[in-house]
Amino acid sequence: MREIVKGWQILRLQEALFCHFDFAISHFFCNFAAMEAFFRTHSYLVEHMHAPVRRALMDEIDWSKRLIGIKGSRGVGKTSFLLQYAKENFNAAERKCLYINMNNFYFQGKSISDFAKEFYDGGGKVLLIDQVFKDPEWSCELRKCYDNLPGLKIVFTGSSVMRLKEENPELNGIVASYNLRGFSFREYLNLKTGLNLKAHSLEEVLNQHTRITAEVCQVCNPLEHFQSYIHHGYYPFFLEQRNFSENLIKVMNMMIEVDILLIKQIELKYLSKIKKLLYLLAMSRNAAPNVSQLAIDIQTSRATVANYIKYLADARLVNVLYRLGESAPKKPAKVMLHNPNLMYAMLPQQVDEKEAIDCFFQNALWGRHIINTGDRTCDFVVDCKHRFRLLTEEPRRQQNGVYTALNGIKRGYDRQIPLWLFGFLY
Repeated sequence: MREIVKGWQILRLQEALFCHFDFAISHFFCNFAAMEAFFRTHSYLVEHMHAPVRRALMDEIDWSKRLIGIKGSRGVGKTSFLLQYAKENFNAAERKCLYINMNNFYFQGKSISDFAKEFYDGGGKVLLIDQVFKDPEWSCELRKCYDNLPGLKIVFTGSSVMRLKEENPELNGIVASYNLRGFSFREYLNLKTGLNLKAHSLEEVLNQHTRITAEVCQVCNPLEHFQSYIHHGYYPFFLEQRNFSENLIKVMNMMIEVDILLIKQIELKYLSKIKKLLYLLAMSRNAAPNVSQLAIDIQTSRATVANYIKYLADARLVNVLYRLGESAPKKPAKVMLHNPNLMYAMLPQQVDEKEAIDCFFQNALWGRHIINTGDRTCDFVVDCKHRFRLLTEEPRRQQNGVYTALNGIKRGYDRQIPLWLFGFLY
């Protein structure tokens, strides 16, 4: 009887071992098939990726860093940027680089760190993760990868609403963060003309604009393309064969519905309030916001209005400007739409030329310079020292110490600078 029981136990043990082995084999082939599918998708996307303009940010990033975050608003080309990097630097057949998108349902059952380890164990070197914020534990997962996979580089994209370091202390000191913006006028002009015009610093524009404009105008006429850029050139998806304004409206809704509500964990019932606030700000025509009236209009508190304006600014739907010497939490001097394309999409019949060029100017300098509102002698003060007024026709007299950015001219002189040249800052 004892021998029968012992034989039965051995049989059960063998069955368990076989089941475990069978599960391991099944798990292996399942993971193998998934990885193969990702590599096939990567190869297809890289092969069919067409980037007509090489983005300036590509040469500004320190690619030696192991963890690189690229933020940007929807529609500015973050996915194309990742694929362009892969195409320029890796042979897809060698399988050293892999692009994945966190929208894939596969990641509902697989963590970033587990997937990264499988890729790394298979010889992978660079993992490109698109829309990383779709994983609620993304920052902790990236930290695991950084700590446990020392030979793996991760480049990820995220919404402009994300605060990579401020809200994710586990990434402090290890992530290099960059902002991808929409097309500059220079990038748009290169696309339209097939040229390779280079960017210039603000100091070069201010001090050498006659030389720069002469060089540009010798090979093309920038004024032929400037108004088109103002209308639809900031977002790369204008290249798609679809109605640009309708497409931009959809993107703007996604910025609010996904980037703001999802990332900031705001309840869906407040969606209409944020949308109405954006509309009211657009209708205010670059004026100082009346926070008390806005609070009444969207039926919420002044503090909530201030928070919503901040979220809209993080989403790159508006830019908030202050008077010289002031900053948050002071009342903004102006709240302007982030770029003039948004003006034409939201208020197509009501765009004023002066408002459009003001919007273009502040967007062109935003991100790399401090922009404040001016006084009676100027429209803007840049970096606390350069004073600018923006005009649509030649001034009768030049203000002392003030630069004039003039719309509609190819070349300038002295302190009168063609407005379009400020689109060459990146």
